[in-house]
Amino acid sequence: MESSPLERSLSLRGAVTLNLLDMIGVGPFITLPLLLGAMGGPQAMLGWVLGACLAACDGLVWAELGAAMPEAGGTYKYLAEIFPGRWGRWLSFLFVFQLMFSAPLSVASGCIGLAQYAGFVWAGAANAASVHALSYTIKAGSYSFGVTAGRGTAIAIAGVIVAVVLLYRKLARMRWIAAAMLAVVLATMAWAMLTGIVHGHWANIVAFPPDAWKLDGRFFSGLGAAMLIATYDYWGYYNVTFLGGEVRNPGRTIPRAVLISIAIVALLYLGLNASVLSVMGSPAILAARDVGARQALLATMMQTAWGSLWLGKLAALLVMVTAFASVFSLLLGYSRIPFAAARDGNFPAAFGKLHPTRGFPYVSLLVLAGMACVFCFFSLGDVIAALVVLRICLQFGLQHVGVMVLRRRKPDMPRPFRLWLYPLPPILALAGFTYIVISRPNFGREVILAAVVAALGTVVFAARRGMQAHG
Repeated sequence: MESSPLERSLSLRGAVTLNLLDMIGVGPFITLPLLLGAMGGPQAMLGWVLGACLAACDGLVWAELGAAMPEAGGTYKYLAEIFPGRWGRWLSFLFVFQLMFSAPLSVASGCIGLAQYAGFVWAGAANAASVHALSYTIKAGSYSFGVTAGRGTAIAIAGVIVAVVLLYRKLARMRWIAAAMLAVVLATMAWAMLTGIVHGHWANIVAFPPDAWKLDGRFFSGLGAAMLIATYDYWGYYNVTFLGGEVRNPGRTIPRAVLISIAIVALLYLGLNASVLSVMGSPAILAARDVGARQALLATMMQTAWGSLWLGKLAALLVMVTAFASVFSLLLGYSRIPFAAARDGNFPAAFGKLHPTRGFPYVSLLVLAGMACVFCFFSLGDVIAALVVLRICLQFGLQHVGVMVLRRRKPDMPRPFRLWLYPLPPILALAGFTYIVISRPNFGREVILAAVVAALGTVVFAARRGMQAHG
C-alpha cells in the first residue's frame, strides 16, 4: 500500500470550522417547510430534538473510530480494519462506491437550495420559483421522481463549478476562505435569531393544531419523515474524519471537533427555527400558495418582519453564501475518500492521483463535482431522501455494528477516545436510523435504490477482483 503524502496541518479550530460549514449549509434555511409539512404543525420541532439526540449517539461512534484510525478516507479505513480480508475489502469498496452517488447528492442539495434563494434575489418572493422553468416527472413502476430544468438548475451547476475552482489549491491555503465563509454563516443565523426576538411571538411556536399529539400511526409516520429531514440537516459533524490524514494531534482533535460541532449546531438550529416560526407561524408557512415564499423562507421571513424587500434580498444573498460554504466543505472532505481507496488498491487507480503542483486529489474532486452537476436536475425532496437512506443503509449501519465488532476483535487496540456509555450509543443510533428508513410512507423507493447501488457495487467489485487475479 502506498503511503499518503498528505500534510497534517488541520488544527481543532480548522476542523470545527469545516464541520460547521458542512453541517449548517443551506439545510435549515430550506427544510423547515418540509419538516412542518411532515407533521402538520410546529410539533415537528420534536423531529429536530430527536435528530440532535441521534446525531450525538452517531457522533460518539465517529469520534472513537476517527481517533483510533486517523487516516484519509474515514469510513473506508474503518471498515477495512474492522472486517479483515475479503469481507473488509468488499464492504469498504461498497462504501466508496455508494459515496460516488451519495456525496454528489449532498453537494447537489446545497446547490439546489442556493438556486432557490437566488430566485428570490432575482425576482422577489412572488416569482422566486420561476428559476426552475420546466418540471418533469420520471416514473419507475409505482414510484416517481421530480426533475427540474431552467435558470435555477444552471445556477446550481454554476455553484459546483465555482467551488471546484476555489478548491484547486492546497488545504493550508484555504483556511482564510473557510473562516470567512463561516463568519457569514454565523452572522446570518445571528440576524435571524435577533429578528425572532424583536418581531416574533412565542405563541406561534406552540400553536399546535388539534390532535397534534395524538399518538397514532399518522403521528409516528410523520415523525419519521421529520427526523429524516432533521438528520439531513445535522449531518456533517463527521467531515473531519474524512480528512484524518491531514489533522494535527488527531487522537484529541477529531473527537473534540465532532462533539463540539454537534453541540453548537443543535443550539443554532433550535434557535433559528424557533425564530422563523415565531415570526411566520406554522399555518402561514404551510398555507403559503407562493412556492417561492416557501423555498426562500428565511428571505420571506426577513421581508415580513422588517417590512423591506431589500432586507429580504440581503438575507437571501447571505443564505446563498451559506449554501456555497457547505458545498465547498463537502467537496473538500469527500474528495479524499476515493483517493484513499485508490491508494489502497481498492478503487480505480486514477482516483489516487494528486495534482502535480498543488498536492490534492484532483481526479476524485472533478468526478464527484461532475456527478453533483447531474443531480442538480432533481427535486430537493427526492435528493434528500435518496441521500439519507443510502447513507444509513450502506455506511452508518455498518459503522454502528462495526464499532462493537472491533471492541470484541481488538480490545487492546489503542483508543485515544472511547465512546461514552458503551454500547448504548451505537445501539440507539441503529434503532433511530432504522426507524427513519421504515416509518415513512413509500419508503420502499429509497430502499430499492440502496439495494440497486449495493448490487451494482458488488458486481463491479467482483469484476475488478477477477481482472486483478488474471492480470
